[in-house]
Amino acid sequence: MTPPSRVVLLTRSGCHLCVEAEVTVRRTCEDLDVAWQAMDVDADEALRAAFTAHVPVTFVDQELLSYWFLDETALRAQLQQEPRRALSHAWTPAALSEME
Repeated sequence: MTPPSRVVLLTRSGCHLCVEAEVTVRRTCEDLDVAWQAMDVDADEALRAAFTAHVPVTFVDQELLSYWFLDETALRAQLQQEPRRALSHAWTPAALSEME
């Protein structure tokens, strides 16, 4: 089985900051051979309710890393460490909003 993505990026169509964040995530993850995925915040009601005003939103190892602007140095540093816990295929960013 393929391991879960270590990076999840919440984006939306027409968001210039999302485009910039995706370029950073793609470059960094390709450099480090790390799986990542982008998710459309508007495709899921729970994600839209929790994160609509904050895109792009970046999660690393199922923990929030950043809103709006992504610091490539911080992303790279986080990915060069081992995950602090086992990652789940079932996890989604919407799970964070349910905990609040």
